[in-house]
This record gives sequence, C-alpha cells and structure tokens, in this order.
Amino acid sequence: MPQSPFPPGPLPVARLAIIAAVVGVVAVAFAYTAGWLSPHRITPAKVVAALAPPGGPALGHRRNHAKGICFTGTFAANGNGSALSKAQVFVPGQYPVVGRFNLGTADPNAADAMVRIRGLGIRITPPDGQEWRSAMIDAPIFPVSTPQAFYELLTASASKDPDAMKKFIGAHPGFLAFVGWAKSAPWTASYAEERYNSLDSFLFIDGDGARHPIRWSLVPAAQPVPITPDELAKRGPDFLEQEITQRVAAAPQRWSMVITVANPGDPTADPNQAWPADRRTVEVGTLAVQQIEPERDGPCRDINYDPTVLPAGITTSDDPFPSARSAAYSRSYNSRTAEASYYPRTETGAKQ
Repeated sequence: MPQSPFPPGPLPVARLAIIAAVVGVVAVAFAYTAGWLSPHRITPAKVVAALAPPGGPALGHRRNHAKGICFTGTFAANGNGSALSKAQVFVPGQYPVVGRFNLGTADPNAADAMVRIRGLGIRITPPDGQEWRSAMIDAPIFPVSTPQAFYELLTASASKDPDAMKKFIGAHPGFLAFVGWAKSAPWTASYAEERYNSLDSFLFIDGDGARHPIRWSLVPAAQPVPITPDELAKRGPDFLEQEITQRVAAAPQRWSMVITVANPGDPTADPNQAWPADRRTVEVGTLAVQQIEPERDGPCRDINYDPTVLPAGITTSDDPFPSARSAAYSRSYNSRTAEASYYPRTETGAKQ
C-alpha cells in the first residue's frame, strides 16, 4: 500500500483544513458541472429530460432516435484516408461494423411518415481495437449552432406559449435554413437511399502531426427515389425497417465514405453552417451493410454511439456539440440500461 504523506497519529488542524478545502473545491466543481449552482446552465440531465414527450420517456429505450434497427457489415478502407489521418481504420483492409438505422424521435413506436430526420450510427473496429464511433443524420445542416440553442429549441417546441417558437426563431434565425430543408427536401422510402452526414467538424491528424479540419458523409450507392409522406404512410408505420430488411437480404447495401476537407476560414464550430460545395473531397472507403437484425435482441442494442469515441488520428475540433452529445448520450445510456426490464430481450435473445 502507498505510504501516507502524513505521520501517524492525530492530524494537525492546519492539515485537516487543507484536506477540507480540497474536498470543498472538488464538491463545488462537481456541483457546478451538475448545474446545481447555476439553474440556468444546461446540463446533460436537462437536455435528456427536455427530449422526453409529454407522457414521459419510453423506458428502456434511447431518449432520442428511439426507433431503430441493427445491422452488421464491413468498412472497406481504400487507403486514400491515410494521407489525412494516421488512424488504422484508413489503412487498406476490411473492418467489422455494428450499426443502427434510426429515426429522430423519442417515440420507439412512431410511424415512419411522421418523422423527418433519419439517422445512422456506426462502430468500426480495426485490428488495433481503437474504435471509431459516429452518429450521423440525413440533414445537410444541424438545426442550431450551439448546445444552448438546441436546449432552447426543445423547450420552445414543448412550451404552451403560442409565441415561444416565434421568439426562438427571432433569437436563432439560422434555424430557418434547417426548416427550409425539412420542407423542401424529398423523402425516400428506404434507409438505403439516404445520405448521412456527420455535420460536426473533427480533426484528422496525419503521420506528420498536421491537423486537417474535416466533416464526413456516407453517400448511398442506391439511387434515391422520391416519395411523398402521404404515400409513405400508406405503406405502414414500420415500412422502413421492413424494407431495409428485405433489401439487405437480397443484396448488401453500400455507401461511399466521403471526407470533406475545410478551407481556411470555414466554420468548424457551427454545424448549422454548411461548407461551400467546392471544398476538396476524398473518398476513403465503402460501408457495406450485410445483415439486418431487430434491435430488441440485436448487436447494436447496447452500443452507445458516442461521437467522441475516436481512434488515434481523429480528434474533436472547436465544435462544442460532440462533447455535449457525449454527455447526453451517456446519461441516456445509463438510464435505458437501468430500465432494461421495461424493454426485455426475447427468450431467444436472452440466451445469446
């Protein structure tokens, strides 16, 4: 056992005071982090609570993107990414992936046609064990610029004040760009036809230590076929899960991973701002989805798609969202795993 720095016997009053002061500082820091001393400061608990529908969260499920389905497959790196990042995941080869298609809703029973945002989470595991986790959505920009604004959006949308959203948009006009996309962008009838975007900016670190601000996207090989929400609704509330299951059973579905490299001056701290279309892009590999499994017993069920789980060669930028998302995801994960009895595995799944 390590030896105490203090001699045996009663501690002098001065030393007791020092210990008390240290404990006090730690307690104050913890209280500040938890938001206890700053009631207007957002915390993971506040954000996660604000995501819940009026009737409360769906126990045992993710607090957002609650409706989803698992998949397994591979990421085939072509080697092009190694010029930007020293991460092993870009060395030519095939690496296992566990992923999840999902809808941006807190309701695991929501009808597909009622949810505008579709998402994709992936965990890539190269031989060195340094996982790369990512959670992407099909929108080209995030609704707001900061975590504080996101919390304000959640509270405004749930407010009984008829002017709440008007006031929110007045304070955050960038939200209108997202609304424009949501209203005008075509819907599709398949997860396989969507492009999924990181939106957040990250840094790739190459073998010489140079840092490259980047964003990434998964671009589908399948040709998008537009469909109206009304037509999608006619196909059933769970059509997207049924369709992707059948499509993958017939043949693996593929996406090209495309890295977009920022120019000097491009905004890296604001996912509400898109980068110009002429920025340099590098195709670094292909995601192949090879098998679909229901989430209840599937391999993605207990994965937290924390965007800060990154291999050496990739790190966060000045974008505040990844760390905020990480904290909220952790809160959600701890809650839903503690509530597993409300969403039990099937008898077959429990034996696996």
